[in-house]
Amino acid sequence: MQSDLFQLEKEIAWEDLGNGIKRQVYGYNDSIMLVKAQFEKGAVGELHQHPHTQVTYVASGLFEMTIGDTVQVIAAGDGYYVPPNSIHGCVCLEPGVLIDSFTPHREDFL
Repeated sequence: MQSDLFQLEKEIAWEDLGNGIKRQVYGYNDSIMLVKAQFEKGAVGELHQHPHTQVTYVASGLFEMTIGDTVQVIAAGDGYYVPPNSIHGCVCLEPGVLIDSFTPHREDFL
């Protein structure tokens, strides 16, 4: 399973996740996936965990990010790493966009 070779933003449908969060799924194969998530101010990415390794880049906005017992305010240009099965979530303090990469890919996103 894999995505098309090119993903054009204007052609990727937004999936509305509710509560001020939506996402676009970009390139992927069985071992990796890139996802863009857009947050409105006050939107909450509920605490959750998954077996995937996650690395995220903050493209814009301001977020209060929790990973395990650590809480950090992060802004555009920052990033974070989530080890597999770690509890994590965020609160959007200023509207923003996160660019997530997962390995392996998130089957639940397809």
